[in-house]
Amino acid sequence: MSEKAKGDPDTTGRKREGVGRGKPPKEHQFKPGNSGRPKGSRHKTTLAIQALLDGEGEALTRKAVEMALAGDTVALRLCLERLAPPRKDSPVRFTLPPMDGAQNAAAAMGAILASVASGELTPTDAQGLTGLIEAYRKALETTELEARLRALEERS
Repeated sequence: MSEKAKGDPDTTGRKREGVGRGKPPKEHQFKPGNSGRPKGSRHKTTLAIQALLDGEGEALTRKAVEMALAGDTVALRLCLERLAPPRKDSPVRFTLPPMDGAQNAAAAMGAILASVASGELTPTDAQGLTGLIEAYRKALETTELEARLRALEERS
């Protein structure tokens, strides 16, 4: 590394702080949150690939299907993933006991546990539901604490 890169003054007599290999002077560096590329812009390689593939989608799809039908397992997996993508999330049909207070959270958790035990709900679905119940319970608790605090402040 040269002496200049270590912070010695440059030819104008100014000290070059934080300058070195791959690190331009502060006034030439991008500001935090700015990568230097306009929002929505694409990398040159991406643009080149898109230009090459323009108008070839149907032919490529046909070839992938032919390869899959011929026994190419990678092509088969690719085709199947496009036909039936992995399930992200689906509605859960489950009856919860009424939730009108924090004391009902325990009953709701018991109902969820029983549904998992009977196979009506998957553990993943149950985990999502318990998270919702816990959030509801915390909201009720916060509301109740706020009401108590107001009551104490009004008394004093």
